[in-house]
Amino acid sequence: MNLMLKKATFLFYDLAWGLAIPALRRNQRLAEGFDQRMLRNNVLKKSDLWIHAASAGESYLAWSLLKNLNIPARVRILVTSDTRQGMEILERAIEDIAPDKKNMKVYTAYFPFDRPVIMEAAVRKICPEIMVLLELEIWPGMLSALKKYGSKILIVNGRITAKSLKRYLLWPSFWHCLTPDKILAISENDVRRFAMLFGKKRVRVMPNMKFDRLGSSEAQERHLLDKILPSDKPLIVLGSTRQEEEPLIEKIILRLCTSVPEAIIGLFPRHMHRINHWETVMERTGVSWILRSEIENKDEKSASHRRVILWDTFGELTQAYERSKAVFVGGSLAHLGGQNFLEPLICGVIPVIGPSWENFAWVGREILEQGLVRVATNWKEVADILAENVRISPPHKKIRKAALNYVKKRQGGTATACRLIGEWIS
Repeated sequence: MNLMLKKATFLFYDLAWGLAIPALRRNQRLAEGFDQRMLRNNVLKKSDLWIHAASAGESYLAWSLLKNLNIPARVRILVTSDTRQGMEILERAIEDIAPDKKNMKVYTAYFPFDRPVIMEAAVRKICPEIMVLLELEIWPGMLSALKKYGSKILIVNGRITAKSLKRYLLWPSFWHCLTPDKILAISENDVRRFAMLFGKKRVRVMPNMKFDRLGSSEAQERHLLDKILPSDKPLIVLGSTRQEEEPLIEKIILRLCTSVPEAIIGLFPRHMHRINHWETVMERTGVSWILRSEIENKDEKSASHRRVILWDTFGELTQAYERSKAVFVGGSLAHLGGQNFLEPLICGVIPVIGPSWENFAWVGREILEQGLVRVATNWKEVADILAENVRISPPHKKIRKAALNYVKKRQGGTATACRLIGEWIS
């Protein structure tokens, strides 16, 4: 790609961002932290290492990196996220590592908008020696600014779908001039796709870090939820549900209200702003419901006469999985690629998912063959399997043991990533 064309492309990209930003301020998910995204405050500080974790899933991976990095010299680290949930996870991560990582000064900020003029200003403030991008974050303004400054760019736990690759390959020469220094991808298929975009020399495979995070954690304490959930009623969790599948989730809830009338349903939308929608749905359908925040510090009687708990608080999904008899993991009934079904499995519950789970194909089909995950073809089958699991569910301890045995053979990604980051910083 010649220099004049590159300059023209980035000028057009900068202008497009300038036109889009006023509308973005009205976006419910981007309004929070808007001034940080625009660099209108002084939150950014000079940092040796910049880690970007787009949302909640990547923020947990960033937590693993921070916990396992072993850098003898004093180091300053910025960790950014795009979402409020991601920011909250990162703040908890900093509290967790603080007692053991005296040489690491870590702070958080919202990820700046990728308008080139904004991103270049951000990079000049941060002065990162190394930029670590988790999974797939290849914003052109960011990559260009980092390359201008001379930062090393590392993609960790990299994954790229065939659909995304097809879009990037519409202009391969543009992306080739923004090639990261190293890409550690989670499967041979992802290695091949990244190589098609950036070339073979800088891409290699690594174990998926998500196996480390799941395998190393013990069962969560669930005493908090035991205080608010009636002991004589089974809990069914509908976790990480997405907007595109909400009409089908509504049908599942209504069917479960009939087939398992004794159960309480915990509904966890993937995005918290969908709670208002579900309040409207519950009122329209006549299903009795309560917000999770309304039963804080109350006894189980608050929830005992409600069919659905709308979970409007962060950080309790894992505890709910621990407490549940049956689990459905969303993002899988619509063509969305699925959400993380390994989390409930590690908690000792066999998850039910819909037919769309290609985002987690890296887990391997062996997990289906071992009966550790059930795939339903439609919403009715999801509801019926959940009802079956409520009545006949294997002991949590047995399922957890089988799940940990599965992931143990696939661990090591966090150590691989930390070793490379440590070498680069040193």
